[in-house]
Amino acid sequence: MKKFFLTIAVVLMLTSVFPYVNPDYESPIVNVVEACAPAVVKIDVVKTVKTSFFDPYFEQFFKKWFGELPPGFERQVASLGSGFIFDPEGYILTNYHVVGGADNITVTMLDGSKYDAEYIGGDEELDIAVIKIKASDKKFPYLEFGDSDKVKIGEWAIAIGNPLGFQHTVTVGVVSATNRRIPKPDGSGYYVGLIQTDAAINPGNSGGPLLNIHGEVIGINTAIVNPQEAVNLGFAIPINTVKKFLDTILTQKKVEKAYLGVTVMNLTEETAKALGLESTSGALITSVQKGSPAEKAGLKEGDVILKVDDQDVRSHEELVSIIHTYKPGDTAVLTIERKGKIMKVQVTFGSSSEEEKTTTGEEKIDVLGITVSNITPADRETYSIPEEINGVIVKESTGKFGLQKEDVITTVYVNGKRYDINSVEDLKKVTSIVKNGDYIALYIYRNGAKVFVSFIYQR
Repeated sequence: MKKFFLTIAVVLMLTSVFPYVNPDYESPIVNVVEACAPAVVKIDVVKTVKTSFFDPYFEQFFKKWFGELPPGFERQVASLGSGFIFDPEGYILTNYHVVGGADNITVTMLDGSKYDAEYIGGDEELDIAVIKIKASDKKFPYLEFGDSDKVKIGEWAIAIGNPLGFQHTVTVGVVSATNRRIPKPDGSGYYVGLIQTDAAINPGNSGGPLLNIHGEVIGINTAIVNPQEAVNLGFAIPINTVKKFLDTILTQKKVEKAYLGVTVMNLTEETAKALGLESTSGALITSVQKGSPAEKAGLKEGDVILKVDDQDVRSHEELVSIIHTYKPGDTAVLTIERKGKIMKVQVTFGSSSEEEKTTTGEEKIDVLGITVSNITPADRETYSIPEEINGVIVKESTGKFGLQKEDVITTVYVNGKRYDINSVEDLKKVTSIVKNGDYIALYIYRNGAKVFVSFIYQR
């Protein structure tokens, strides 16, 4: 019994001598979360996905019993992501890959209240989008934007989102690096200029805010590295990149991108040695569009673009991705190599939208299951289409007959007769005469090579 009372006495003595550490302390992260979490939303999306098949058995079955092939199966799929309110009227920023093509969008607030939302606009390449809550008589909590250009490596980074559906999960880390680039999962290009953080980001965090210690949004959480390869490698789109394009998304429903006016190619080791270059990094200019910003800046065929401002260029795809983070009218300093000399050239970017006005717009070609448009100079720059390649470019494809997005259709053969394609109207005229059982061959330019796509036409 004496031992018991002695133990109690010792505990009382020690607690009087050694009180709780920081008894009145509260982490500033708690304050950030309490202030910001009400403006972070869970986004539930329902999309209609079209699928097609090429199994000969099913093709025979449908032709026999129904007389034609179905355009494709449709099924609805559900997905989720995150977003944050940036305006009291209920405007929300998120990733395009979260809400693009959605049939129905529902947002859930911190208090559990749910609202329908509508898609306002966005851009697939930049992976940013704006949606709006359908509630005109209510004001919502919202977040303030920070300045991502002032972000420093090592400062606090706080992510709020809905990883794997666990609503309003908070993770904390630091800014691990800035100005990172990673390839997109679908191989369509690169995310560039990203903020890297070790704050845990998982599927479902996409579209949520990355906050600084002051509760300001410094980025939109967007991508993670395969967790089987690494952990705590998350990436966010800098909020300053988003701010550049926000006004045009709100007013024009889409992004107006910068245009340089060059066609470029990646450097091979053989090409680099032939040109007297020491490295295969950079993008080699193969042509300069007349009257383009590139021509006005004095760029020439044979120049190698090494940097855009402080961002290294290692390939054609990276150059395009970097240029498209600028808006028309922005200026940049290009570091180039010309005949063995390193030079700096200042350029003022033009507008890809202005170039698109020279086309007749996009047209559906139902016979082939594609949407096409005339080739613009901006298309030549984005997809590295040489000047000597004429035709129409595939903007969307159902996959029917093996056609792919970004294919350039230059020639169509129907039962041995050749038709050169120089415009959308040319293609429409040819496809209007196609009949069941016709032998079709399309001569296309794809990924730097000319190939034939052949088939027997069946509706």
